[in-house]
Amino acid sequence: MLDAVPECFPTVQHIWVDAGYTGEVVTWAQQRLGLTLTVVKRPSRRVWLPADQEPPPLPPGMPILPRRWVVERTFAWLGRWRRLSKDYEQLPATEVAWIQVAMIQLMTRRLAA
Repeated sequence: MLDAVPECFPTVQHIWVDAGYTGEVVTWAQQRLGLTLTVVKRPSRRVWLPADQEPPPLPPGMPILPRRWVVERTFAWLGRWRRLSKDYEQLPATEVAWIQVAMIQLMTRRLAA
């Protein structure tokens, strides 16, 4: 999927990725595609302490991860389309086409407002 980014989106230079993209993918994207990947990791909630020491209290709620909200917001926009709410498509090209249709409709509604 990252192979298509320079062709389809030539102005993209920086991508925020999930922790699943750690390792060789970051150096591969830099060397082969010229993209800078920043891995957004979840903060660790595990702390090693001596047996006689109490653990610090956990902060309430869910931790806010940098730039993660952009992905979640986009998935929420796409989830409004019934066809994109489930995996109905068998070909990735068909799924990409429906995502493009959904985003075109979103942009035209914003331009018309």
